[in-house]
Amino acid sequence: MATNERSFSGFQVNRSLLAGGAVLTGIGALFGTAGAVMVCAALATAGRAWVRGLDTPPTAMAQRALHEAKVASSAGWDAWRAEHHSPN
Repeated sequence: MATNERSFSGFQVNRSLLAGGAVLTGIGALFGTAGAVMVCAALATAGRAWVRGLDTPPTAMAQRALHEAKVASSAGWDAWRAEHHSPN
């Protein structure tokens, strides 16, 4: 039996191969993390530039949409009430 192998009830592990695989996996994880950070930074930068280029700020668009939803809801409620409470 080679010195870099251990036997556990017939299961033999090549320790140098195992260590090499662990090192390569760690390096791959670091590269993957670095790539993910770069992608996030690029998307965040593009998003900020896109928001700055909008004619109307997102908060104003959200306020307008909320106002329109309230008006539509009120109109629907008034129409329903008028139909169900009018004398036939």
